[in-house]
Amino acid sequence: MVRGTLRAAGWAVVFLAALLAPKALNTYWLHVTAIAWYYALMAASWALLAGYAGQFSFAHMAFAAIGGYTSGLLAVDLHLPPVLGMLCGVLAAAIVGGVIGWLCLRLRGPYLSLFTLAFAQILQLILIAEYQFTRGSLGLSVPPLFHGDSDLPYYYAGFALLLFSLGIMQLVLRSRVGIFLRATREDEDAAEASGIDTSLYKIAVFTLTSAMAGLAGGFYGHFVGILTPNIVTIPEMGLVVAMAVVGGVESLPGAVVGAVFIWVLSEVLRDYGQMRFVILGLVIMLTQRFAQNGLVLLATRLIAKRLQPQRVEESGAPAA
Repeated sequence: MVRGTLRAAGWAVVFLAALLAPKALNTYWLHVTAIAWYYALMAASWALLAGYAGQFSFAHMAFAAIGGYTSGLLAVDLHLPPVLGMLCGVLAAAIVGGVIGWLCLRLRGPYLSLFTLAFAQILQLILIAEYQFTRGSLGLSVPPLFHGDSDLPYYYAGFALLLFSLGIMQLVLRSRVGIFLRATREDEDAAEASGIDTSLYKIAVFTLTSAMAGLAGGFYGHFVGILTPNIVTIPEMGLVVAMAVVGGVESLPGAVVGAVFIWVLSEVLRDYGQMRFVILGLVIMLTQRFAQNGLVLLATRLIAKRLQPQRVEESGAPAA
């Protein structure tokens, strides 16, 4: 009871802090935080796929690229409004994700990871080679979502997209689908023996998370104004995985906090050059050693333990 109340109060404080943060941020940190919403959506959707459904994919950044490039190319070549282009990008990422999910039906563990890694590398090579469409390594210039030079509209737009996506994912997890996904993660053979169509739900969650990544990629492209094949690199995918792991791979809000924490920390440590990656690596190692379920869950438990009333022994005296 105490833990549930504490959790609700804590997230309410976080929500209000996120709404009011722009008043205390300068232009640079406003830009950094707006990009953090992109990584938060990527980390949360990957946590749904890996933490809840047990599908460890390395193609998440590829779906972000599909969403971003689709929206950008439609805006540049067909002059489609950015919002409509983003919707088309989400649809394109969902379709490709559904196909990849269908192809990966019988793949588990390292085989799934290798398949999705190969897909991501192939997509990156296509983005580089088809320069007449994608502008190759020079990058595709993407028109902005909003007029003007202020990053404030992007901050709130990214935050709104994150909340909307989290709401959808939470509805999925609270439904029977969420129960089936957890059952599939724990023991796929036992889930199939219980009558669960694991193939259907694996394709469904892969499609959903691909669409979420496509949405994040579309927002990112229109915000930063340029997309390059570097968005699909292995270090970028590793960064998203690290964010989810540090925050809590089995917690969507935890993955969001982990993403914001890691991204802001990397910017704070930017002056240290390559040493910042060493420090970030140490943070990940320490998290895996002392908080395997993520820092958010560990912090919640520690605070709840301190606030929990002292137990009363059978004699009626306070516990020592």
